[in-house]
Amino acid sequence: MSYQLRREEVLDGDRLKAMLDESPARAAQAILIAAREGVLDAQALLGQILLDGQGIEQDQPLAMRWFEIAAHGGHLMARNMLGRCHEHGWGCAANASVAARHYQIAADAGLDWAMYNCANLLATGRGGSENQPQALNLYRRAAELGHAKSMNLLGRYLEEGQFCPADPQAARDWYRRSAVGGDFRGQFSYAAVLAGEGKIDEALDWLRKALAGGNLNFLRVASEALLDAPNPQIRALATEYSQRTAELEHTPL
Repeated sequence: MSYQLRREEVLDGDRLKAMLDESPARAAQAILIAAREGVLDAQALLGQILLDGQGIEQDQPLAMRWFEIAAHGGHLMARNMLGRCHEHGWGCAANASVAARHYQIAADAGLDWAMYNCANLLATGRGGSENQPQALNLYRRAAELGHAKSMNLLGRYLEEGQFCPADPQAARDWYRRSAVGGDFRGQFSYAAVLAGEGKIDEALDWLRKALAGGNLNFLRVASEALLDAPNPQIRALATEYSQRTAELEHTPL
């Protein structure tokens, strides 16, 4: 089916994002037109749908090219995604050092996701030397901007007193904020704190939310951890986590 697209619709980045849910194929057509018109949001979106194969044939090298175009135009998330391409080898040979440079550019410009990704490389020593204090600083900056995944990791540093004074109360608050922000790992961390306080019903509620949103790698680790829980109600959830893990393992990519 052919669609007639108004120019204002084609060039409206927010409208293009909404169209992805309504009709991926129609959205892909509109995004392509807008990207060629030089709309930075559309160029970044085109890179994403090419990477995902959403409404358009998957093409990682072409996705990377559009991320490059948008990044050179100043689009920070496209710069971050260019880093992701280099980190994971999407459309190019994997190179964590190159990824780190792209993350750093976007992080220095204030993008929370880039701070998080850059911190991950620093915390593990990929792309250069391990630097935990710098990683902690980036996680903190991103958390203060509202980045839920960084909130959880900041909470872990504070709980364990890694490269900073231990502060269990601050850790609890960051876990709570991460959980409310929708991060499944934050929900699991906050549930552990609540369970330790004897608030089992609240802990179970957050554990079920983490189960609903968790990815395969998380669920594998979490199901094992739950087996060691002292509370029998929480321990029983290990079965549900294992079942969900098995479902995802047998889901085609």
